[in-house]
Amino acid sequence: MARSFWGPVKPIDTQGAVAEHHRLRKTLSWPHLVALGVGAIVGTGIYTLTGVGADRAGPAVILAFAVAGAVCACAALAYAELATLIPTSGSAYTYTYSVLGETAAWIVGWSLILEYSLACSTVAVGWSAYLVGWLQAIGITLPPMLLAGPHGGGIINLPAVFVALAISGMLMAGTRESATLNIILVIIKLTALAVFVLLALPAFNSDNLTPFAPYGFGSLEQDGVKRGVMAAAAIVFFAFYGFDAVATSAEEAKDPGRDLTIGIVGSMLISTTIYMLVAIAAVGAMSYVALGGSAEPLAFVLRTLDYPGAASAVALAAIIALPSVILVMMYGQSRIFFVMSRDGLLPAWASRVSPRTGTPVLITGITGLFVAAFAGFFTIGDLAELANAGTLLAFIAVGACMMILRKTRPDLPRVFRCPAPYVVGTLAVLGCIYLMASLPTATLERFLIWNLIGVAVYFAYGRWRSLAGKDHPVTGL
Repeated sequence: MARSFWGPVKPIDTQGAVAEHHRLRKTLSWPHLVALGVGAIVGTGIYTLTGVGADRAGPAVILAFAVAGAVCACAALAYAELATLIPTSGSAYTYTYSVLGETAAWIVGWSLILEYSLACSTVAVGWSAYLVGWLQAIGITLPPMLLAGPHGGGIINLPAVFVALAISGMLMAGTRESATLNIILVIIKLTALAVFVLLALPAFNSDNLTPFAPYGFGSLEQDGVKRGVMAAAAIVFFAFYGFDAVATSAEEAKDPGRDLTIGIVGSMLISTTIYMLVAIAAVGAMSYVALGGSAEPLAFVLRTLDYPGAASAVALAAIIALPSVILVMMYGQSRIFFVMSRDGLLPAWASRVSPRTGTPVLITGITGLFVAAFAGFFTIGDLAELANAGTLLAFIAVGACMMILRKTRPDLPRVFRCPAPYVVGTLAVLGCIYLMASLPTATLERFLIWNLIGVAVYFAYGRWRSLAGKDHPVTGL
């Protein structure tokens, strides 16, 4: 096995040597992958972060969505090339391992664990809030002590724990089954957003777009809060990522060359179009000041426009469909754990798959417990921004790996070729660095602490247990 400054480099063409009991079953086609991507991208972000973005950037939240979408689009093109070139599970972790080396791969994998787990927990808590609010609206009141963790004066956020464990159980039942259900949830979610746009867009008033960018373009701290278009972009970025979970499913795609390209690029195009339409309809229908003060901006806009029935329907759609985001993110995290285990960086038992379902049942169950613990007992708050930091680092690695492979291995057959690779890759890397710098300082400090813990774990366990370059039953190298 080759080595680099970052340690052993995994050969790109080792998938065929993976032992059968460590190999994931090919059950997904491109409709499943597009739905997985849209299911992850279109979710809590668009339902809640439209208001947060409006508070940070004013009407220019439309531009913030465009900036975040453009950066993600560049990253998506790099992902599409690498996912079809290296069609194995692990996403950015695997690509980094195959291009830069083991140590860099561990850091990226550790960051992906942060991304997926905190995103799952955030959505679970948000789903719980939607559920409780909807039940109260129809006259059903649940015990307050079971609706919040110790931070909120309760004992446990039981609905959040329930939805996290339920999604984990679905994933343990089989990937194809959960992906098929996800298509149904995505249809419900998109229908609700279409209803919102159709009702809100006719109320568009250009006066609500003035001043368009009251806090400027950059990211400047005002009254203890970072404001400006880039500050908003760094927040609403949370609403875009998720397509990388499609790349994580590479090993389970029936036709990786076709299915992954359609899944990644298609889900990004669909989601970005939806976001732009929703943002324009929302900020055009009312003042950004009022919109920024609402925790449920889409339902708030519809109630203000005197559509109470539609507002309730949109909220109900969120309750029904938001679990699809948890499904895709938890799916992604379990696969990251699975591949890191298969490489020896985590215990070997985590990479065993069920002979009946072809899924890593044990590690999926542990992932569900991990997510449920965060959702049930801890406050998420600023941790959504922390999840963004982990994702941005992974995107930087993917953009860099795509460009490096174009230089070092131009001979490799590429099913999908990223257009203008060095331009797109550079824009992805620099764009993500700029967005990361736009995050609050406290978030960046927490992210550094998380990675220092990860490095300590790697040198205490992973480096010495790694199967890189050894003759072992997983890769056969």
